Amino acid sequence: MSGVMGEDGLVPRVRSRLPVVCSAGLGLLMLLFAWLLDPNRFSERAGMIAFCITVERFIHSMCLLAEEWLFHSRQRYHGRINEIFQACFRGHVVFGMCAIFLMLMLGGVSFSGEQWSTIALMCAVYLLLKSLGCLGPAPVEISEICEMKKMNVAHGLAWSFYTGYLKFVLPDLQNKVSQYSSTRGKLSSPRLHILLPVNAKVPDKPEEEDTNVIFHENLPELERDTAGVRKRSYKNSVYKITQDKETFSCVLEYATPLLTLYQMSHESSAGFGERERKQQVLLFYRTLSQILEDSLECRNRYRLVLLNDEYTGDPHYLSREIIQHLKQQDGEIHMDPIQELPNEVHPVPEVGPIRNFNGVHPEDPISNDPTLMFSQPQSLRSEPVETTDYFIQPNTKRLR
Repeated sequence: MSGVMGEDGLVPRVRSRLPVVCSAGLGLLMLLFAWLLDPNRFSERAGMIAFCITVERFIHSMCLLAEEWLFHSRQRYHGRINEIFQACFRGHVVFGMCAIFLMLMLGGVSFSGEQWSTIALMCAVYLLLKSLGCLGPAPVEISEICEMKKMNVAHGLAWSFYTGYLKFVLPDLQNKVSQYSSTRGKLSSPRLHILLPVNAKVPDKPEEEDTNVIFHENLPELERDTAGVRKRSYKNSVYKITQDKETFSCVLEYATPLLTLYQMSHESSAGFGERERKQQVLLFYRTLSQILEDSLECRNRYRLVLLNDEYTGDPHYLSREIIQHLKQQDGEIHMDPIQELPNEVHPVPEVGPIRNFNGVHPEDPISNDPTLMFSQPQSLRSEPVETTDYFIQPNTKRLR
């Protein structure tokens, strides 16, 4: 479970379809304006422009095809022609060219010499601007494509952190916390607190950032055969956090993939600046939150603590943030996992005293467990008959 204190104004939201809606609305308004200015030649001019745009995109796709066919057909596509065409041509371009070819062959469309000259000029201008990068996607469009296609560095690091570590550490955390609590005392929270500083600066020891955070001891180790390494050891550490003579204890650690982002931002060959690093950290936080929320085996076993770098001047910012998360968890309602029903269920007998599913007579003393009672089927026309037997004390007579 991730924290909700202050993250809404810091973590970027998923982009909406507002640019598409605005473009469509403005396009329809401009079409109406063009039709009002020259309604007689509107259809002819609109058809010629659509023809030019389709031809321009087709010629550009042919240029892409030449590169992929000549130099990358084996390495990237294993010689499969259909994959090369799918990578270079979009469906609407192929459909538009087929429609243009049929109209030209059947004689339904004809252009004058001046119109052909205009079409050639528009195609030339488009190809030149495209080759110079003037018609390329804006940075925000590239960012949206990378987020939508899950191609950011943060997406890969978040999935690697989950599949290579959290996926098998978090389900086993409850057992390790129980072993620790039975001998060392109860923790303030049974969850693993994962610290994510926005500036990606991960210290080796949390006490280097805040003297109120003190290492206590490690939980029992988890050994696992991973990637050819036999009995690889995984540890989680318990820390004591003090504030105003009040002490809390919890399991916490920094998100180790942030070290990769920090080191990449200091390598010139990575092309990764400070601004991109901060953006990737926030995307890492958002992606990891979504992954863990969708994981039934990890849900309610973690806490993501996003640390804002604006408060790095406060020497006790880390301890205050952790304690704030711990206090917030005190008011939460924890749902126990649903237990599966036993395979064997006692059937309800057809004859004899009525029993519930636990095999207890209705006459038994009232139990805390809810029971389900069944009555014998009766005809709707039959008169009610007294069938209740009263318990008779010794030396007494039954009332008639």
